[in-house]
Amino acid sequence: MSFPITRLRRLRRSKQFRDLVKETQLHTGDLVYPMFVVPGTGVREEIGSMPGIFRRSIDLTVEEVKEARDLGLRAVLLFGIPEEKDDVGSGGYDEDGIVQRALREIKSEIDDVLMITDVCMCEYTSHGHCGIIKDGTVDNDETLTLLAQTSLSHAKAGADMVAPSDMMDGRVGAIREMLDVGGYPDIPIMSYSAKYASAFYGPFRKAADSTPEFGDRRGYQMDPSNVREAIREIELDIEEGADIIMVKPALSYLDVIRAAREEFDHPLAAYNVSGEYSMVKAAGMQGLIDEQRVMMEILTSIKRAGAEIIITYHAKEAAKILGGLD
Repeated sequence: MSFPITRLRRLRRSKQFRDLVKETQLHTGDLVYPMFVVPGTGVREEIGSMPGIFRRSIDLTVEEVKEARDLGLRAVLLFGIPEEKDDVGSGGYDEDGIVQRALREIKSEIDDVLMITDVCMCEYTSHGHCGIIKDGTVDNDETLTLLAQTSLSHAKAGADMVAPSDMMDGRVGAIREMLDVGGYPDIPIMSYSAKYASAFYGPFRKAADSTPEFGDRRGYQMDPSNVREAIREIELDIEEGADIIMVKPALSYLDVIRAAREEFDHPLAAYNVSGEYSMVKAAGMQGLIDEQRVMMEILTSIKRAGAEIIITYHAKEAAKILGGLD
């Protein structure tokens, strides 16, 4: 039947009707909150490129995790910024590294928040690349061993899940083998499977002081033009043992998220990255948009595209809104 018998506005005329027929429901439990931990005590530095996001020392990171938990968030993605950086990123796999110390401290006080750790070398290398440099380029195979060692050190320190973000070929298999042999077969891997060489990472690189000293990362991160290649990357990660797959960034890659959802049954994460966050913040601060509505529309679109897990710097703000809905 067509108009006037069919009137789709009937179910839009009140919030109660709209909620009743809502196809995509966002929940606090869908969100993962990224955090930056730095050396020192009592350190709380706002990141200029990411308003409302801070670098915190371990003591204040513990308090921030507690605050996130009290808002209903149940997962944190931890990034570390070491005291010193070197050519081989040794701070990443040091048993007494910044992330390892933070994990031990957090786990001594908090047992009901999942601690996920980013596994990469870019935050720890003096050159800012995601692996060992040999002959002017990142050596894929030599980097795998260090990524696996980093993952094992995180597991030993209390990580609930590791998340390799380096985009080296074969790293999921290398990490899975190292965790299994090292006595941590139950630690899952959330792989940054389809990570694009995106300009949206700019604010993060300032936050982590990880901008490459030379060249760029297009030799190992994906070309933004490609979708079929993303499916191949994800398929390979699943074959190597990835428990959760990820698309990064999210907002400009909703089609990739949808393609991954239609192709695979694995749990699917998407990273609502720093540049996406900062654009919303900047426009909101200028009064150009309704910041909260835009934020919630973006997060809903990511879930609608097919992601069950959304990593976002908006997590705390969204949790405050969703708290009355869950």
